[in-house]
Amino acid sequence: MSKETIDSHIQHDIDELDNPNINSQRRRHLEIELDQLMRYKDTHPNEDKDPTGLDLYCNDNPNAPECRIHDI
Repeated sequence: MSKETIDSHIQHDIDELDNPNINSQRRRHLEIELDQLMRYKDTHPNEDKDPTGLDLYCNDNPNAPECRIHDI
């Protein structure tokens, strides 16, 4: 499923977590992802785009080498 905005992605994860038939691994993945999305939304209140996995990682780890922006 393509998620166009962070809000639609959050809602999709919430809806999927409401399904009692998802397996425990998927549930854990969704819980972690939902937590990351909510933190991203809190720190980027003016952004509506659905963040990538790298966006979420760098939001939580801004000093990681792959997240640093270097001037050339």
